[in-house]
Amino acid sequence: MGSEGDDKLREERKPRLLCLHGFRTSGEILKKQIHTKWPQWVLDKLDLVFVDAPFPSQGKSDVEGIFDPPYYEWFQFNKEFTEYTNFEECLKYIEDCIIEQGPFDGLLGFSQGAILSAGLAGLQDKGVALTKVPKIKFLIIIGGAKFKATSVADKAYSTPITCPSLHFLGETDFMRPYGLELLESCVHPEMIHHPKGHTIPRLDDEGSKKMRGFIESIEKAVQPNCPNT
Repeated sequence: MGSEGDDKLREERKPRLLCLHGFRTSGEILKKQIHTKWPQWVLDKLDLVFVDAPFPSQGKSDVEGIFDPPYYEWFQFNKEFTEYTNFEECLKYIEDCIIEQGPFDGLLGFSQGAILSAGLAGLQDKGVALTKVPKIKFLIIIGGAKFKATSVADKAYSTPITCPSLHFLGETDFMRPYGLELLESCVHPEMIHHPKGHTIPRLDDEGSKKMRGFIESIEKAVQPNCPNT
């Protein structure tokens, strides 16, 4: 293929994200939420891959009656969110997804998937997770927070999360205080504020402007001639 073909390939290279859904929902539900809320120009610029969590829901889902089952969860936790079950299995499952369906440039997560996404970047930096796959280059975090379990948090946030990250913060989201805490562990966070609660928000003019700027910055990071790829 000549240089003209190489130029075309370079132009067509989209940032590729593995998308991690919320607790007791599914990849298909997250896909529907994003595809109905975000404008087409965003969807055209990103290569979004949606997967289901490894464990079938072990209780009632908050989206029952809104979205059809089946529902899944990434791992289980106690009431205080300080003890996790099946967490190591979850990390291995995500790594297997990246190996089988990747490579991926970044992670997009909502709720439990957002907690995982941000934490995975830190755990990968420490060499305790995602050791067999390329480095996460960026994050899109919607309704996120930090891990609370000391055994995980001590590794995930012992040093700042250095990759660029875009954080959606809802004014009425019960997770908002925890999302703000997460910002403190990120070196390059960008924020999109919205008036809604714990949900995938629509983009207003300001949100669209910030989203466009973030996408333009990560597009540069994934081009074949970029030294970080």
